[in-house]
Amino acid sequence: MKHLASGSMDSCLMVWHMKPQSRAYRFAGHKDAVTCVNFSPSGHLLASGSRDKTVRIWVPNVKGESTVFRAHTATVRSVHFCSDGQSLVTASDDKTVKVWSTHRQKFLFSLSQHINWVRCARFSPDGRLIVSASDDKTVKLWDKTSRECVHSYCEHGGFVTYVDFHPSGTCIAAAGMDNTVKVWDVRTHRLLQHYQLHSAAVNALSFHPSGNYLITASSDSTLKILDLMEGRLLYTLHGHQGPATTVAFSRTGEYFASGGSDEQVMVWKSNFDVADYGEAVKVQRPPAMLASSSGNEPEVDFPVPAGRGRSPESVRSRPQEPVSVPQTLTSTLEHIVGQLDVLTQTVSILEQRLTLTEDKLKQCLENQQLIMQRTTP
Repeated sequence: MKHLASGSMDSCLMVWHMKPQSRAYRFAGHKDAVTCVNFSPSGHLLASGSRDKTVRIWVPNVKGESTVFRAHTATVRSVHFCSDGQSLVTASDDKTVKVWSTHRQKFLFSLSQHINWVRCARFSPDGRLIVSASDDKTVKLWDKTSRECVHSYCEHGGFVTYVDFHPSGTCIAAAGMDNTVKVWDVRTHRLLQHYQLHSAAVNALSFHPSGNYLITASSDSTLKILDLMEGRLLYTLHGHQGPATTVAFSRTGEYFASGGSDEQVMVWKSNFDVADYGEAVKVQRPPAMLASSSGNEPEVDFPVPAGRGRSPESVRSRPQEPVSVPQTLTSTLEHIVGQLDVLTQTVSILEQRLTLTEDKLKQCLENQQLIMQRTTP
């Protein structure tokens, strides 16, 4: 990990050099708040989106030169490079997802089935799919070649703030304003995992490169690290004073960075799977089948840096002590998880029926009004 990029409400980008005593670069160009940043796979380019409706592609050196895309007709919420670096996908409050050629700096096509602001759009690891999250409470999966919507995931009870692919490309995780994180299989479109651990909106998430862990950032000011293999919460991290707005693992997974409304950018050392860390990075298994979690796990408190504008703090989280679990307890927990699976499916069916009932009631009322209008002299 050599560089860290951050965007801010001050309309500037910062590129931080992680070596001690190295200076940070401040890039100015956007006319309004910078809402998103993303490095190209090679690290030679940096994309940013802004409330000024533009996307800029920067060469992250001392000159800070950039190319401007007059991308959207409203705030740009998300930018993401394809794994080959040839394409860029952007998402906006104008309800569209757009795909661009990076090197030719040319607009390619638009995806426009969302009916509200699009908060996030990401390429799959192989570049064949695109996933998008919207304030219309849906997550949509798109085929890049046919440009068609493959599937819509409608289980969120509120705006969907963020979505990303698992490193294996077999599933996606989405965060929502309903305080939940959901994981779906993109092949069967089945809900695999459901987490309701935060007490406020979940603003961002990031998969560990091994695919075994997921980190979330929330408006409740905490970060949470989830063990996807076990389907449970590992750590709750306290550091930000106010909403944690973004979080991302480094390419190797050894570090992760978080940003918040407190104007702080923090760098944390992952420090889990220390014993077999190299093996963990090679695994990339998809998560276990449906697990639903809302229990309490150990919380880790860290002091917030006193000064503003200082270089990012590096904080080390303590590994959890291994605990022996009796077989009977394991069986009981598996039974509970199975029951929660049934309950989740039952609630989903009830929600669908309620929606149908509401639609029919609305139609009846409209028909009644039409009849009354016709009968009134």
